[in-house]
Amino acid sequence: MIRLNDKKSYFCRNFKIMIKKLVTLGLFSISIISFAQKFSIMPSVGFAWRTAALPKGITNEERNYIKGLKSGMNFDISAYYNVKNVGIGVKFSNYSASSDGRITVMDQNGNTVTGNVSTKDNITFVGPALMYSNYNEETKHKLLMDLGIGTITYKTVTGPVTGKGTNLGLEANFAYQYAVTKNVLIGPKLGFTAGTLSKMTFNGQTIHFGEDQKEGLHRVSLNAAATFRF
Repeated sequence: MIRLNDKKSYFCRNFKIMIKKLVTLGLFSISIISFAQKFSIMPSVGFAWRTAALPKGITNEERNYIKGLKSGMNFDISAYYNVKNVGIGVKFSNYSASSDGRITVMDQNGNTVTGNVSTKDNITFVGPALMYSNYNEETKHKLLMDLGIGTITYKTVTGPVTGKGTNLGLEANFAYQYAVTKNVLIGPKLGFTAGTLSKMTFNGQTIHFGEDQKEGLHRVSLNAAATFRF
């Protein structure tokens, strides 16, 4: 038979154990929430304009065809781990454009050939990035800047011909965002992407460009951006 004092002692011990478990679980939950809130995911979508100059000595048809490839859709997404006002993470962006036109080229025999073409272009960037913002300040109006250095890749497809080239690239952004909630922010973002190709591979054959023929991949973008903080 269990005595009354033993019962009280038994319940006191179990009550203390339960309290310790609740406190431990609470501290663990707080630490998990605090850790998770240090992550930011930032997608954005909009338009971009390539800034490289048009070639000289081309026809109006060729000029209009190339202009069609110099503006297109721009998408990017970044993920950061935040330490106070600084974020450390990774950035990905994609530019896509297409154009139809009639161009004149010279074939292998030196003959001039004119024909209709349809081209699809893609420029992708991926690399590590740093971000600075005032997310932790007591204001709904947030500013951020980020900078990434990584790999920039250009792919162009015209009929049966596929060209591809890769080099070191840079991407920088400046954005204003309004805090809809503590964890959701929206606003416009201005971006700049830089990269130049000195060679490309067309259907397996590598072509080296001269100093005045390099493929410029620079572009300016204007996106609608959102930030989700967890």
